[in-house]
Amino acid sequence: MAGPGSRVYISHLAGVAVFDPNGDQVGRVRDVVVSLRLGGRPPRVLGLVVEVIGRRRIFLPMTRVTSLESGQVLSTGLLNMRRFEQRPSETLVLAELLDRTVTRTKTSDEVTVLDVAMVQTRLREWEIDKVFVQVGRPGRLRKAKGEQLLLDWSAVTGFSLDEEGQGAASLLATFEQLRPADLANVMHHLSAKRRAEVAAALDDDRLADVLEELPEDDQVEIIGKLQEERAADILETMDPDDAADLLSELPAEDAERLLRLMEPAEAEEMRRLLSYAEDTAGGLMTTEPIVLEPDASVAEALARVRVADTKPALAAQVYVCRPPNETPTGTYLGTVHFQRLLREPPYTLVGSMVDDDLDPLPPNTPLPLITSYLATYNLVAAPVVDEDDHLLGAVTVDDVLDHLLPEDWREGSAHGIGGGAESAGSAGSAGPAGPAGPAVGDETNEVPDGR
Repeated sequence: MAGPGSRVYISHLAGVAVFDPNGDQVGRVRDVVVSLRLGGRPPRVLGLVVEVIGRRRIFLPMTRVTSLESGQVLSTGLLNMRRFEQRPSETLVLAELLDRTVTRTKTSDEVTVLDVAMVQTRLREWEIDKVFVQVGRPGRLRKAKGEQLLLDWSAVTGFSLDEEGQGAASLLATFEQLRPADLANVMHHLSAKRRAEVAAALDDDRLADVLEELPEDDQVEIIGKLQEERAADILETMDPDDAADLLSELPAEDAERLLRLMEPAEAEEMRRLLSYAEDTAGGLMTTEPIVLEPDASVAEALARVRVADTKPALAAQVYVCRPPNETPTGTYLGTVHFQRLLREPPYTLVGSMVDDDLDPLPPNTPLPLITSYLATYNLVAAPVVDEDDHLLGAVTVDDVLDHLLPEDWREGSAHGIGGGAESAGSAGSAGPAGPAGPAVGDETNEVPDGR
């Protein structure tokens, strides 16, 4: 355990693994809970918010933390598995203090909080003692540079005030290495105000990826707070099936207004997807599978499969069709699976190796039949073809799973899988942060220590 006087910068704790005494990982740190105090006294650190299996967030009191060194947190092993609920008297450091504009008491100038540090007192309690700030407001994604200072907590004021238009650059820098699904989980647990600020600070591609991983209520809330032109751009950037699902959750007049702001070709694609029932092949499919003409070579097919932005399920096969190559295509001829491409010389034409033994799915195929189709033939994707033999899109196994899992699976239900993204920083006494099923105690109704 870091001894009295040892300082830990809070952003360095983000994503750090938490272990029990046996060395088994129990979860990862997602935030630090503090209690602000009157009279300029440093806030008391109550504990850590730890994400465990199932994306459940629990409270780990500082009294049960035995070490904060070497990029890891060690605990006593006794964890209360009750879901963490923030109390009115509590403040989350990463979610609520970073990016806040406060005032230096000595000069009365405004500074922006980039990080805060906590230290263990002689009484073995933890409290916030230092604030790492930048004079003025940093630019988007913290690119702007200005004078940066390390100040005592008592040298600034303004943390207890609600702030309009609080930025999100430092918060995003703390979680910049998270996968979209894990960043979505972080955003889901923020307040609506902070969620909107983070969404505003993300670039379009990153926000589109994150939106696809958020629960529907959060998606609707965020898209509704964006300027309509940007909202339309985000929808164009999202996977077509996910964008269509989001549009279907909006009021009809709002959805129509956004469709009119989209590029005509994108809007037409959205309208086509919206014309199918949600739980059919047409409603589940993506309209951007890999489509090749029969005279394309294996080398060309493999080049298309290697494109980094192509999702693994879509990269598992290519669909061979007559022109045009955009959905709805010309006549659908068949499928060539990735493994078959690897077994053939690069000059071989894909038209000579199509698999046309399986009937494709009609767009009105219901979800149970889609599930049976994928399971029976051990597929991760299946073509969707209309009555005129035009390829309309492809249904992937991840789209099917989204509709088979419980509605709350994205919100940390027991069916989920804990986030495993590594942190940009590590626990310890380093300088200010840059952009950067184990044994646990039984669930009880006890009040966690220090709260």
